Amino acid sequence: MTMQLLTGSLNLDFLKLRKVMMALSLCLLIVSIGSLSTKFLNLGLDFTGGTLIEVGYDSTADLGVIRSELVAIGFEGAVVQYFGSSKDVTVRLAPIEGIKNDEIGTKVGEVLKAADSSVTIRRIEFVGPSVGDELTQQGGMSMLVALICIMIYVAIRFEWKFAVGSVAALAHDVTITLGLFSLLGLEFDLTVLAALLAVIGYSLNDTIVIFDRIRENFLRMRKGTPEDIVNRSLNQTIARTIITSLTTIIVLTALYLKGGELIHGFATALLMGVVIGTYSSIYVASTFALALGVSKEDLMPPEVEKEGADQDALI
Repeated sequence: MTMQLLTGSLNLDFLKLRKVMMALSLCLLIVSIGSLSTKFLNLGLDFTGGTLIEVGYDSTADLGVIRSELVAIGFEGAVVQYFGSSKDVTVRLAPIEGIKNDEIGTKVGEVLKAADSSVTIRRIEFVGPSVGDELTQQGGMSMLVALICIMIYVAIRFEWKFAVGSVAALAHDVTITLGLFSLLGLEFDLTVLAALLAVIGYSLNDTIVIFDRIRENFLRMRKGTPEDIVNRSLNQTIARTIITSLTTIIVLTALYLKGGELIHGFATALLMGVVIGTYSSIYVASTFALALGVSKEDLMPPEVEKEGADQDALI
């Protein structure tokens, strides 16, 4: 089995499970869209605006006590979380009407220091609501433009049916990744947005490799249905797909475990995206192209009329 995998001589029937896999994808999409519609995303400070204060303690911090201290001074909506360890804490506050952001940070620092003299204020960040709204719009637009450009590129390089399949797979990957962030309540900030754009690039690269092999086999194999040709292409590229995905996942796991709290969101989004993107490259993209009726005729190069053909016909 291992030797067959490395030599590309496997003969697995991937498409036998395509209906089951598409049903699974549909269920995941419904759950993701439902969560995004009801729970929404836990947007970070980059998008919502507000104040972020990072503080350090000499011993384990009690988040419940910190929240109570902040409620006592009128900051009921404060989000208090550990930041890497139980001695490091972040306090996130939405903009408060009538109070400047720098005043909010100063007041929070004074209250926490009054309760525990060992507290050290490590950083205070401010983001205005207008900046957050602008980042939200630009982030959504960047993903939309990326998908449109990808569709144009694949349509020119291959065929429009492949283009629709590739964009469907990418939209599938992004939607499910966003849905998981919504379901789990993970914070969505600019680093996660950057990870989503990286997922689009990774998944597209995997899909293009498979599509390239499918095109070659359509032109090379004289016998066989489109399903047979796609199945053969998937068997020939599965070793490359698995090895690439596993090495990427190993690196991302190391980043998640050792990279610190600041990079957790980025690594988490990429881990989810790589797993989902590998699956969608095998099933979603190819299945969409088959459903649209891709055939050998679609990929045949156009015939070039030879010079002087008209004169020969007249003779």
